[in-house]
Amino acid sequence: MTKVLILTSTKRVDKFSDLSGIPKDWELIFGEDLNTDQAVLQAAGDADFIFADAIREVSKNLIDSMPNLKLIHSEGVGYNKIDSAAAKEKKIYVCNNTAANSSAVAEQTILLMLGLQRRLLEGDQMVRDGRQIQAKGSFILDGIPELGSCHVGLVGMGSIAFETAKRLKSFGSRLSYFNRSRKSAAEHKLGLSYLPLEDLCKQCDIISLHLPVTLETTGLINSELLSLMKPSSLLINTARGELVVQEDLVAALSAGLIAGAGLDTLYPEPVMTDNPLLNLPESCRYKLLFSPHIGGTTKPAFEKMHKTVWTNILAVSKGECPINIVNGL
Repeated sequence: MTKVLILTSTKRVDKFSDLSGIPKDWELIFGEDLNTDQAVLQAAGDADFIFADAIREVSKNLIDSMPNLKLIHSEGVGYNKIDSAAAKEKKIYVCNNTAANSSAVAEQTILLMLGLQRRLLEGDQMVRDGRQIQAKGSFILDGIPELGSCHVGLVGMGSIAFETAKRLKSFGSRLSYFNRSRKSAAEHKLGLSYLPLEDLCKQCDIISLHLPVTLETTGLINSELLSLMKPSSLLINTARGELVVQEDLVAALSAGLIAGAGLDTLYPEPVMTDNPLLNLPESCRYKLLFSPHIGGTTKPAFEKMHKTVWTNILAVSKGECPINIVNGL
C-alpha cells in the first residue's frame, strides 16, 4: 500500500487539496501533531511520500530511517528545513512550489512599503484616539513620500522580485537590483539597473529582500549593511527571517540609522514574545510593521501549490520525474 505522510495542516489539506484523483487504496497519514522524529517513524516510518509544511523540519535522521521514501515535497517555496543533501544521498527527490505564490508575495511587499510610508498603524491609532486632525497635520509637515518618487532596491531577482518590480514600475518607481548573476532580460523588460549590494544599500530609499535561505544568505543584512542605508530608508522582508540579523536591525531602528522595517517573516517561527524585534523601545513602536507570514498564503496560491504537490506525488508513484526538483536529482 502506498502511504503519504502529511506534515502540514490537516485543515489546509481539506480546504485546498483536490484528493479525487488519489487512488482509493492509498493511505494518507496526517502527522501535523507528531512533534518528534520518533513519533513520526512510529506512525509512518514506511511512508512513500512526505508532504511537509515549508517550515516543518525533515531531518537526516528521519530521511535515513524511512526505507520506502521517494519524494519529500514542500508545501510552499521554502525548503531549507528539509535536509536536501541527505535526501540526495538516498536518491529521494526534494521538490518545492517555486514561483507558485510570486504574485501574492509581491502584493504583500507593496502593502508593507505603502503601510510604512503612509504611517498606517500610527495614523489608525491616532484616529481611534480622536486625534485625526493632529495626525493629518503632523504627517503633512513631516513629509509623506510616494512610491513613485522612491528608488527601490531589490535584493535577489527571482520570480517574486520580478513580480514586485512589475508592480513598482506601474507606480513609477526607479528600480535597481542586486543578484549573484545579472538578469539582462529583466533589466531590459523592466528598466532595472544593476548595483553591487553595498551601493544598493547606500543609494536606495527602500531595500526589499527576495532571497532563499542558504549558508551565504543567512545573516546577510547585518550592522555593516544597515549602517550604509539612508536614515530615511526602509527595509522590507517578505522572504525569510534568517536573512536579517535581528539584533542588528533592532540597533539600527533604535539608533535611527533607518526609518523603518516591514516584515512578513521573523526568525525563528513560530514567533514568540521574547523575539528582540517585539521588544523595541516605545519610541520605535511605529517603525516596525509586521504581517504574520501570509505573503504567499492566498487562496489561489494554496490551490496552485497543493495541485502541484499531488501531481508530483502521482508522477513519482508511476516512475515519472517530478517538476521543481531542488536537490539536484
